[in-house]
Amino acid sequence: MTLSQILYFLVTLGILIVIHEWGHYRVARACGVKVLRFSVGFGRVLLRRRKHPDATEFTLSAIPLGGYVRMLDESDGDVPPDMRSQAFNRKTLWQRAAIVAAGPAANLILAVLLFAAVGWIGREESKALLGSPLTGSLAERAGLRAGDWVQAWSSDGQEWDEVRSMPDLGWQLAQAVADKRPLFLSVANAQGHGHRNLRLDTDTLDSRDFDERAMRQIGLSGVFAEPVLGRMIEGDPAEAAGLRAGDRVLRVNDDPVPDVAWFIQRIRRAVVDGRAETLRITVLRDGQQLVREVTPRVDIAGDQRVARIGAGFDAKPARVTVHYGPVESVRQGLTRTWELSALTAKTLGRMLIGEASVKNLSGPLTIAKAADQSASLGLTAFLSFLATVSVSLGVLNLLPLPMLDGGHLMYYLFEGLSGRPVSEWWHKQLQRAGIAVVLLMMSLALFNDLTRTPGLH
Repeated sequence: MTLSQILYFLVTLGILIVIHEWGHYRVARACGVKVLRFSVGFGRVLLRRRKHPDATEFTLSAIPLGGYVRMLDESDGDVPPDMRSQAFNRKTLWQRAAIVAAGPAANLILAVLLFAAVGWIGREESKALLGSPLTGSLAERAGLRAGDWVQAWSSDGQEWDEVRSMPDLGWQLAQAVADKRPLFLSVANAQGHGHRNLRLDTDTLDSRDFDERAMRQIGLSGVFAEPVLGRMIEGDPAEAAGLRAGDRVLRVNDDPVPDVAWFIQRIRRAVVDGRAETLRITVLRDGQQLVREVTPRVDIAGDQRVARIGAGFDAKPARVTVHYGPVESVRQGLTRTWELSALTAKTLGRMLIGEASVKNLSGPLTIAKAADQSASLGLTAFLSFLATVSVSLGVLNLLPLPMLDGGHLMYYLFEGLSGRPVSEWWHKQLQRAGIAVVLLMMSLALFNDLTRTPGLH
């Protein structure tokens, strides 16, 4: 990892851990429980602060992968008679449950506030102008074309909601795939004329994972961009053929080039019997049309041979500023947090029964990379990232696994239904099983990180 990735990873974890443990801490104090220590991190204590001997000790520890709030509890040792009323185990069932649930709740509340802040501040996002759909994809079969502007979506073709940007469209696609339902789109041309309604058959996908495979099947290749060439890679076919930065590509052979996505697809398909075909590329340069013959190089991508010419692109996709008023921002924050929580829970549930791949789990390397990338895009992008991770942390902690807050809540549910706490023997067995499951999840997440990182697999 780079230094900036490490820095933003620590900032992200630090904020989310503090908020999570602060939730436990504040509700514990409100319920009259004595909090002995509030720790960010585990292991050896690096820094500590306590106002006076009877106050809570605040510490920063060496391993920054979590935190804890240590409360006075008779299960940890003898408690003086005059302090037993402040012990966690002496509190009512509902108080103990509230203290445990307060951590995940704090993460979800933080997500609402962060999403609301992003909506109120406003952020620049790509306009929902579509690039050329992939050949044979759901998007192509639905009738989508390069330059289509997606203006609204519907789950039933009757009630429509505005699509504000390309990320907004991506979110609706993810929801449709997860719910295994079609997505109806109302589109127009780039100027907003020629409206038509289309059905995207996302309910026919054989998976509910919104991953790279699903994206290829859907076939939305990205935002519309004019096919204007950018930087040339020295010595590669494009430069050798005389193409230059600033050239606008008009045709490949006799086929007109509508946008960057179509051009990239056409180049990649220029492989016949394992060898690249020579392409006749017509470009517009300084008002003149020029024709250059280019023979791409052939690279191996997975189990396929893909042609490349070594040229970048200079066109900038259209941008829009997505902005909400204060009240609407809060409503959007609540809605996005609820929808993202439900989507996360559904995905975890499908992983449990084998309907979703465990490759959806991400670990510290992926989080560090995403934190750094979002921070480089600006304040609102980083706040959105923080909100998303905060939702994931809140939902994960509510899983009914011993060691997690959800596991403790399951104990209290049993106690409430049976009238007695979980026995010591069962507590120990469940704790061991919970440790095994958590370690397995962490190992899978780290393995996924390593397989996603170039040079590490």
